[in-house]
Amino acid sequence: MILDKEWRILTIGDGDLSFSASLQKHFSPRALTASVYDPLSIMTRKYNDTFYQYLKNEKIQTLFDFNVCDKKTWGDLKQHSFDVVIFQFPLVPAFQNFDEYKAHAKNSNINVLNRRLLRQFLLNSFKYFLDEKGQQLCFITSKDVKPYRQWNIESALHMHTNIHYLGSIAFDINKFPGYKIRNVDRDKHVRDTRGETYMWSLQKKHTLSSQLHKLPYHGENFCAICRAGPFSTENDKQVHQASKKHLQMLDFEQAWLKEINKN
Repeated sequence: MILDKEWRILTIGDGDLSFSASLQKHFSPRALTASVYDPLSIMTRKYNDTFYQYLKNEKIQTLFDFNVCDKKTWGDLKQHSFDVVIFQFPLVPAFQNFDEYKAHAKNSNINVLNRRLLRQFLLNSFKYFLDEKGQQLCFITSKDVKPYRQWNIESALHMHTNIHYLGSIAFDINKFPGYKIRNVDRDKHVRDTRGETYMWSLQKKHTLSSQLHKLPYHGENFCAICRAGPFSTENDKQVHQASKKHLQMLDFEQAWLKEINKN
């Protein structure tokens, strides 16, 4: 992850606030605001309030019960005042039962629900949170394993918008002492498998661009949605296109196109 001490940073959905606390302690950015999806009482019950108390002592604004998709929950957050908005390892919370799932999904699957969350994060960040005279950056850090890689993060989220995908960089958790990647719904932290930080901006060419990995698996001899290739022969390519993995990804992409075209 690329950070600058002069940036004003907003963190989204920081489960136990350990990421925000590590940012403040080890990077001391110009300004930091942290947000948590859960109310304070639930966060404390799931984890504890250790990192919240640290941020409170540091006089860091911390917002609870904050849903990045719902403007009514943003409270007294000052809009258009950040250089970068960061969403670490996002994932739609588990549903308590099938009725709750149906109420949220409305003919969508979990893959679409997660893409919808991340797309709304990007849209709202650029519309409401980021300073148009600032760095204009959005970061999403995600795991490079299923089901996360099935979201087609590099290409799908910003479709039909004026937002540009800049590239990605490996996320090194060792640079954030004390940070625990929390499970969405349990008092556990997730195994530290490889993560990647993906970056977007309204600027097509950003000063960070030269430091980032560009789109992988693109070109006639690759399959971008499956992150597969290069294929050594045309037959190899056809075999891949008939595979269960590819057909599943095609279903995900078709469902996603249907989702964004209806909005």
